[in-house]
Amino acid sequence: MESQKAMTFGGVFLMLLLTCATTTSQPTTAIDCATVTTLLSSCTTFITYGTPDPIPGSPCCDAMFSLNLAADSTDSRRFICRCLMGLITTYNPNATAIATLPGFCGVTLGFTVDPNTDCN
Repeated sequence: MESQKAMTFGGVFLMLLLTCATTTSQPTTAIDCATVTTLLSSCTTFITYGTPDPIPGSPCCDAMFSLNLAADSTDSRRFICRCLMGLITTYNPNATAIATLPGFCGVTLGFTVDPNTDCN
């Protein structure tokens, strides 16, 4: 019961965070890299260990869904892409895990998450 409350709170917190990011950000983009990083932090276990696979409805996939919602314009997709490419560069040994997240979660971000992706 407590874990269900925690997950519900986490989901509400993520949506609140996303809402704040989309209503108070710079005019050219609705999300910042700190928000992208925070959202992906719910995928840390998978990114670090490659297991367990994220499934739709999991906190990790909920985060990917939130990124998908934020990628609502060309500028937002470019910005999210650049943030993800920065994370892939930083966590290079785990680049494959980061790249597979959208597919596991059934989300299409509008670009391929791959170390060689040109976000322009």
